[in-house]
Amino acid sequence: MLTLSSLAVSTSTILVLLAFVAALSGLVGRRRSATTRHTAGVPALVLASTGGPGQQAPAGGLDEPGSTDATLPSRPTTGWYAAALAHLALAVLTVGLVTRAVAVGHGPFANQHEFAVSFAWGLLLALAWTRWRHQAEGLTVAVLPLALGMLLYAATVSATPNPLVPALQHNLLLTVHVLAAVIAYGAAGVACAAALLSLGRPVLVRLGWVGAPAPARLDELGYRAVAVAFPLMTVMLILGSVWAERAWGTYWSWDPKETAALLTWLVYGGYLHARVVRGWRGRRAAWLLVVGFVAVLFTYFGNLFLGGMHSYA
Repeated sequence: MLTLSSLAVSTSTILVLLAFVAALSGLVGRRRSATTRHTAGVPALVLASTGGPGQQAPAGGLDEPGSTDATLPSRPTTGWYAAALAHLALAVLTVGLVTRAVAVGHGPFANQHEFAVSFAWGLLLALAWTRWRHQAEGLTVAVLPLALGMLLYAATVSATPNPLVPALQHNLLLTVHVLAAVIAYGAAGVACAAALLSLGRPVLVRLGWVGAPAPARLDELGYRAVAVAFPLMTVMLILGSVWAERAWGTYWSWDPKETAALLTWLVYGGYLHARVVRGWRGRRAAWLLVVGFVAVLFTYFGNLFLGGMHSYA
């Protein structure tokens, strides 16, 4: 089972890499197509938000919903291949996690390797959900590097399963607590991807890439992703406190990982307050989403150099 799990993780890493290459090639292809049409005297497609006489909304681009090309493609686009490969990677990675869980006898969340793979799974799951629920194909090119980075990191740390330390010997809490974190962090990654696309949109324009989702839509996608991530982070903190009391006799000990998780929760709570109550939109809100995901990464990697009661994970 462990061999099958390792093979599935390696296969999914290759699939994510291929999906990312396909997404990038789609951007380059659209840029060349727009340049060719402009050279031939046909008005080049421009970003829908720029407006102006004679300008058209983008045809596909980074997949703004509702956009249609003047001539429908007779075969699948590179964006379609990128999405298909990402979905296949998610399915294969799910097999890898399930087979590892069967092999080790508990949820595959007990060490850095397992959680890195699960983190990548959460990112791919959140991406698939966002594409399905909000028709947000344009996020693919920004989310895939995050998933690929986690899978590559997982390949650098030991995948050998070890007996659970006493603090982790509660299969139900281990599974539910960490699963909530995985999905929350995946949604936070999608929110960060939307923010990065929003912040980098002027650069995309200068490079000649067309069809990026409008800033208002990216802002909305980031908000909707956080609307999923924040409640799950709340569940994660509550279950973590219950688990800490069972394992260590105290609900809260200001352990570095606990503190980092709380600060991350506060960042996203601050984002929701700023957006809903204060009306923050655009770059200010986008930067908060980037800071939030940096806090997520610090929560995950911080125990490697801060130590503490979570140093085993």
